[in-house]
Amino acid sequence: MEKKKVFSEAAELFDLPADLVAGLAHVEMMGNRHFYMEHHQGILSYSGEEIDINGGTLIVRVRGQGLELVSMTGDALRIKGEIQRVEWEI
Repeated sequence: MEKKKVFSEAAELFDLPADLVAGLAHVEMMGNRHFYMEHHQGILSYSGEEIDINGGTLIVRVRGQGLELVSMTGDALRIKGEIQRVEWEI
């Protein structure tokens, strides 16, 4: 059975979002000051102007001024600062 179909059926069976079941990255932003990401696979590079995050199948690049990694667990991270741009690189 195709992997996508299995995830889709499992999500439907348990009434869960398909991206959650598939383990895909989940990103939230509050204005241009706070960035939150679940299901990351680590930080690739870090500076006050750019933070690159391994999202598994993609790289998430947060750009801005005064960026700071506020918290990070094995599954989620939070960044604060003046976020000017978020890019996805496949």
